[in-house]
Amino acid sequence: MKVGTEGRTCDVDVVGRIHSTESFGTVDGPGTRFVVFCQGCPMRCQYCHNPDTWEFARADGTGPGTSVSVGELLERYERNRPFYRTGGITVTGGEPMAQPDFVAALFRAAHAAPAGRIHTCLDTSAATFSAQRADRFSELLDATDMVLLDIKTADPALHETLCGLPASHALELGDELARRKVPTLVRHVVVPGITDSEEECAAVGRIIGNWDNVVGLDFLPYHTLGRAKYEKLGIAYPLEGVEAMSPARAKELRAVALRARAQRRAERGR
Repeated sequence: MKVGTEGRTCDVDVVGRIHSTESFGTVDGPGTRFVVFCQGCPMRCQYCHNPDTWEFARADGTGPGTSVSVGELLERYERNRPFYRTGGITVTGGEPMAQPDFVAALFRAAHAAPAGRIHTCLDTSAATFSAQRADRFSELLDATDMVLLDIKTADPALHETLCGLPASHALELGDELARRKVPTLVRHVVVPGITDSEEECAAVGRIIGNWDNVVGLDFLPYHTLGRAKYEKLGIAYPLEGVEAMSPARAKELRAVALRARAQRRAERGR
């Protein structure tokens, strides 16, 4: 099955593994959006509020999540298209970059939709990306209009403790997005006693000061709303006893990061 406009064609029979979808997302990119949650993530972030998306399906197709085609997802989008005039489709996770061919096919199909081009947004921690394997993700990034990039921490040692993987994945993707000039919104979760020092936040600001494609910076205050999911899954909650971060303090720390970003840009003559 093919779909296309203006001479473009793309395969909508490509199948991926998803956890769920949300019809009216308002915090996952510009406007109101159709949000696809991929199943499977190699990271184990201690503050993750979606531990039910961690496990990958087995090779025989059994296990967590649901197999769905690009065409099926577009059909769901089209049912509510009038509500998405200033929005589009966001793919998040889990980790969407663990299924680059599927997400690339979905984004190409979105761009070629018969009823009109659909804006595409990738929400990622870059857990499977590396500069050495950048070509593996080229088709996906070619079809991505905007990226929401999670920077967990600027401290490499802390990153491995907090998330189970090196910080280099996100930093190398950030460099690649800057090279490609892909509009990128950087997100940083502020966890009391872990990622909330002014030094840490300034370091995040200096990192994004190297990327001229960054269109915004969100400092997301840590919350405990995902704790019930851990209990349901029988998983010990890693941050037991850590209190939620106040939005006011997160706002103050964001200002610290923005000042550091501005200083770094000035050093670069930007």
